[in-house]
Amino acid sequence: MPDLNPQPLDGDPAARVLVAGASGFTGALAAQIVWRHPKLELVAVTSRGDAGKRLDSLYPRYRVPLQLTELDLDRVDGIDAAIVAYPHGASAPAVAALRAQDVVVVDLSADFRLRDLPTYERWYGEHGAVDLFGSGVYGLTEMYRDELRSAKLVATPGCYPTASVLALAPLAESGLLTDVVIDAKQGVSGAGRGGGDAMHYVSMDENAFAYKTEGHRHRPEIEQELAALGSPAPVTFVPHLLPLDQGELTSCYAQTAEPISKQQVQALYRERYAGEPFVRVVDAAPGLRDVRDTNECHVYVTVEERGRVLAFSALDNLWKGASGQGVQNLNLMLGLDETLGLR
Repeated sequence: MPDLNPQPLDGDPAARVLVAGASGFTGALAAQIVWRHPKLELVAVTSRGDAGKRLDSLYPRYRVPLQLTELDLDRVDGIDAAIVAYPHGASAPAVAALRAQDVVVVDLSADFRLRDLPTYERWYGEHGAVDLFGSGVYGLTEMYRDELRSAKLVATPGCYPTASVLALAPLAESGLLTDVVIDAKQGVSGAGRGGGDAMHYVSMDENAFAYKTEGHRHRPEIEQELAALGSPAPVTFVPHLLPLDQGELTSCYAQTAEPISKQQVQALYRERYAGEPFVRVVDAAPGLRDVRDTNECHVYVTVEERGRVLAFSALDNLWKGASGQGVQNLNLMLGLDETLGLR
């Protein structure tokens, strides 16, 4: 495979960046976004299972002409920032080692998202860096922008919580949520590159199904954030898998503490998200094609005839649901415009 042009930087970089776990779906996309970023220099991409291969041989469309190496934490001199795209459990020790060397870290796993250690242990098992637990800023940019500007460790939300919380945040911030049911649908890339049977063509072609119906580990993350916004409401969360590679759609059915009209709730949402670069309040229920390969989340809200609020959101689970939001946060951490390098 021929070499491509050098990284297209605009002047001196603001940071030299490592992407750990770059052979997975979110890591590979993070590497591509950093590679095309005008102010971030991509200096290393690592992989635990594909070291020695070039990233553009695994993902030709991303066109990142760097060789994957094993992560050697004794050789990260000159790295200012890292995006860690390891699975839950494996990420925490790497994050701790990077932070010990004063590297700014954006973590894409769940290892630092939750604030209660017993809750983490129930859903994910033993934590690999207990001393750091609770020290990261939750990376839902639209809710924690000010905290992100001074953060050294950011826990990028899961795609389901990102879509769900953005769909419900204006209601939660107003203290209006009393109960919510979330019907979430996602493409198979959400299962990761090693997603097992869910990735098999014969299982997914012309098929769709619910999973983790008795309890999904993203539910406590959603409840945590809705409570932090002002509405500690119980959440029923049921995810579904669709025969798509990318994309996520959530349909949220909310009971409110007091009646609210369609006009009132739509005005509430438009006021809350006015000026947000990546959240668009739209005039009809959104579709997945509208947000594919973008960092946007499209939100629509209405009220059905019996008074229940219906809130819908659509995003690309690899972009706003993971890597794109991670770079959005990294931009803020480095003092850059949060939209830089994103679309």
